[in-house]
Amino acid sequence: MKGGSAGAQPAERVLRPGLRFLWERWRVVLRLGAWSVLETGQTFLTGYAPARALDEGFLAGRVGTGLVWLGVAGLGVLVGAYGTVRVYAAVAALVEPLRDRLVARVVARGVREGDAGALSGLTQQAEIARDTFAGLVMVSRSFVFTAAGALVGLFSLAPLLLVVVGIPLLAGVVLFAATLRPLARRQEAFLVADEELAERLGAVCPGLRDITAAGAEEQVAEGTGERVDAELRAASSLARWGVLRVVSLAVGGQVPIVLLLATAPWLLRNGVTTGALVGALAYVTQSLLPALSNLVHGLGTSGSRLVVVVRRLLRDSTRETGATAGSAREPSEGPPRTGGAPPARLPRPSGDPSDAPALSVTSLTFAYGPAAAPVVQDLHLTLAPGAHLAVVGPSGIGKSTLTALVAGLLEPTKGSVRVCGHPVPGAEAAACRVLIPQQAYVHTGTLAENLGHLRPDPVPEAELLAAAGAVGLLPLLETLGGPRATVDPTALSDGERQLVALTRAYLSYAPLVLLDEATCHLDPEAEERAERAFAERPGGTLVVVAHRMSSARRADRVLVMDGRETAYGTHGELMRRSALYRDLVGSWTPVPSEPALALGDPDRVDAVAGPGLAGDGRHVVAHRPVGQMQAPRDLRDGGPLGGQP
Repeated sequence: MKGGSAGAQPAERVLRPGLRFLWERWRVVLRLGAWSVLETGQTFLTGYAPARALDEGFLAGRVGTGLVWLGVAGLGVLVGAYGTVRVYAAVAALVEPLRDRLVARVVARGVREGDAGALSGLTQQAEIARDTFAGLVMVSRSFVFTAAGALVGLFSLAPLLLVVVGIPLLAGVVLFAATLRPLARRQEAFLVADEELAERLGAVCPGLRDITAAGAEEQVAEGTGERVDAELRAASSLARWGVLRVVSLAVGGQVPIVLLLATAPWLLRNGVTTGALVGALAYVTQSLLPALSNLVHGLGTSGSRLVVVVRRLLRDSTRETGATAGSAREPSEGPPRTGGAPPARLPRPSGDPSDAPALSVTSLTFAYGPAAAPVVQDLHLTLAPGAHLAVVGPSGIGKSTLTALVAGLLEPTKGSVRVCGHPVPGAEAAACRVLIPQQAYVHTGTLAENLGHLRPDPVPEAELLAAAGAVGLLPLLETLGGPRATVDPTALSDGERQLVALTRAYLSYAPLVLLDEATCHLDPEAEERAERAFAERPGGTLVVVAHRMSSARRADRVLVMDGRETAYGTHGELMRRSALYRDLVGSWTPVPSEPALALGDPDRVDAVAGPGLAGDGRHVVAHRPVGQMQAPRDLRDGGPLGGQP
């Protein structure tokens, strides 16, 4: 019993204000009832006029009398149509004030409390409430006056007809009324479950790539699966109660037809005329059954939806303050943090062997198809905790494929990968690494929510600011208005989005960080600052897929990928024994030399770029191999060369 009363509270909180709203507009309600009387008259004539046309006209051989009664029925239709037009005007006088009151309530709450749902309330929920309320008024009024007209007509034709039709009709209405409250609760539960699932999918779908990169597939799937199961349970319960709604319609609308046909001989023997029997069938099929069907479907479905919408629009906002804070954030592995500056050392994920390498790759081979040449072949690599590795090589050689294999996004054809001692793929290994791809993901929300996306708890502001300062996000953070500022991803540049993603990775608990050209949109100084921050991150291990050779110079070790051949070592070692590495470094490093000729050379040709050389539109710089030109950004004054932009 307690559960039933608790479940009825939402409907009661809407019913009482609704009755008060109608009482305040009793004149409109009376006008609505008065115009509906015309509809009652139309319904009365729907069965009574054809019955008299048969009994007193056509069956008695008086065709003229029959036609007159049919004309009376047609006149009743015209009068009823006029009443229906006036009814719509009266309904509008009820509906529009309700909408105005709801809109005023939503605006007041939005201004006073900064309610994020105010826009939805204005554009969707208030309109739903208005349209649904209008529909309910129409179907409820129509059933009441239609039933009254039909029952009066049945009694006028023959009291026995009222017994045959009225008893099952009353039983169907009582059964339907008994299902209203439980049906409304289950309809509300289904709507809530559907909205929670939609909200969950709206938060998850845009970040599928990052979810996979962060190894949170199982956690996200589990949370989403719970909401799917909740909606399934709510839908099943609603469907079971919906069967009773169909039964009530059958009892009240279909059984009277069967009873009239089954008892027709008995009724005719007991004084019911043929015309009266036909009129009774007209009452049931043309008036009562459609009116009851509209009532059952309208009040049974739209009524519960109206309760849900109005209750939300009139909800006590203080009760819901903060109820959804952080709801879009997925929990991730790692112990809770209580605040303060960045830790002296990253907390080690649960079950992580303390003496295991940060990354161990054994006989790793991968190809994108059975007949395709391997992109990675028989690779062995071991990184100790705290190592800093740069991966370089020609474009398309497989550098990003390697990081995808380490992250568990791809499964190797042969060999194995272990992160912090845990096999890849696997939940334990996924908790120990974070991958930042070239296309950084930033979601709509506050900056703090974006930066703490990989943390199970809100990040203390002091720690967040420290991380932003280390990675280089602090200027952007101040420009946006601080950690609590709302971020519009479309308003950020590619480089700004990368800074946000880099800081997010810096704040995560994962000891192994994989940067797959995650700094390609940053300038060299910003890139260096970010990489040094990760290299100095306490307890962290860094793997960088480099697009600038300066990243390789900063790394402790460099892996050079060249198809089946690889080279591994320090920058100095690889300069001595790897021709490919020397070519990569040579094609990237500017040649420091002085001009062979004076700037005022008559031929206006300078051999190389040197200090103070300006692209003034009169000098051509011959530099590097034939056909290549010194880039404008390498000039001291940043000016164009020979009119080049």
